[in-house]
Amino acid sequence: MKSQHQETHVFNTRFGIITGLKKDGIIKAKSIRYAYSKRFQKPVPLKHFIYDNRLEDKIPVCPQKLSPLVEKMIGRTPVEEFVPEESTQYLSVNRPGNILENEKLPVVVWIHGGSHEIGCGDLPTADPAEWVKEQHIIVVTVSYRLGLFGFLGGDEKRPPNLGLLDMIEALKWIKINITDFGGDPENVTLLGQSSGGDAIAHLMISKGAAHLFHRVIIQSAPLGLRHNRKKMSAEFLKKTEDIKDEVDVYKMMDDYGKLVPSIMKYGLKAAMPFGVQYGFPPLCNEEESIEQWSENAKRYDVLIGFNNDETAFYLKTSEALNKYFGKGLGLKIMDKTVEKTTDIIYGAPARQFAENYAKGGGNIYFFKIHSNLKENVIGAPHCIDLPLIFGNESAWKSSELLKDIPWERIQKHGRKLRALWAEFARNGTISDSSERPEILELRKIQVLQNDTN
Repeated sequence: MKSQHQETHVFNTRFGIITGLKKDGIIKAKSIRYAYSKRFQKPVPLKHFIYDNRLEDKIPVCPQKLSPLVEKMIGRTPVEEFVPEESTQYLSVNRPGNILENEKLPVVVWIHGGSHEIGCGDLPTADPAEWVKEQHIIVVTVSYRLGLFGFLGGDEKRPPNLGLLDMIEALKWIKINITDFGGDPENVTLLGQSSGGDAIAHLMISKGAAHLFHRVIIQSAPLGLRHNRKKMSAEFLKKTEDIKDEVDVYKMMDDYGKLVPSIMKYGLKAAMPFGVQYGFPPLCNEEESIEQWSENAKRYDVLIGFNNDETAFYLKTSEALNKYFGKGLGLKIMDKTVEKTTDIIYGAPARQFAENYAKGGGNIYFFKIHSNLKENVIGAPHCIDLPLIFGNESAWKSSELLKDIPWERIQKHGRKLRALWAEFARNGTISDSSERPEILELRKIQVLQNDTN
């Protein structure tokens, strides 16, 4: 049983005096505002720490609609612990309780997923305490604007990519201030899952983000949905014009939710109606993106990959689909559909990204996570990597995602995976002699000499 004893720890930083809580060998300085913004305006960096007593026992989150699927598969969202905040530029620093006086620890920056629409940096299911303690690293969790506030836009009154600009401000803050927490500003790794991974891939080619980080870990990024979104985004922007000035953010969330079905005609990419938009700051035009990644290939070390059965998270958990495709020939059709859609959205784009990056001279590793449990009918779906990376059994104990998987198995594989990811974060490489969990395929992408011609 974990100890509930906690005490305060004071950080005297150039940003101001910041108090963290020390518990079970981990110090967490939570909800530090790094920037501020008005609705649909660019973030303005803060010059000093501002104490907000609302956040002593609450978590600031961007207004959002809860996802019934996430509630079912991952667990209940603790809305009673949330404070809705449009200007969601906050971060939390998690570090070991005891470090040497002049020690500089590797820094991992967590960019959460959620289709650019839901979530925040400080959910219990992504609490990095176990990882921080095991691997003696610092993990900074970042919150940023989502949905209508951060990932729509398309004109001067409603600029797009505001969530991406928030992340850049967070990275600038980390670059300047993380030394005061014991972190090494010259050893920063970005870690993102799902839309967080998509955001990180685009931070690699964002103007103003160069030299703010050194490595990236991209997990389950839906890069197959990034193409040809301009027309869909413009139509969605126009449809939401009447609600853009709504004062009641809860009504605003309900109203935009009613508009989402109208863009489903755009096919698979409409499953993620919000996203980064090419051709607007800080991004280049879409047709220039591959060349930009290639040009930056020698700047960042990359670890990219996906789970073997990503879309099972959406398809095999549907009661309606299981009624017809849950057994026999129907199940074979379902399995083939999961395989095909997983490859279209996640697998093939990640492999192509890795190959192009390697041809550009980049240091890149490619991974895939799979399941060997016959009784686990959904295999290795979207989000299965989260409990492996973060642990935290108490947050995941009610998860439908893990109902057929013993927690001891998650921990056994998770410790090995956390060690590998931390090794990459420390030096950008993973030794061939480092222990791999049996659920992981991992290889460095090498380009044959004749492939470079």
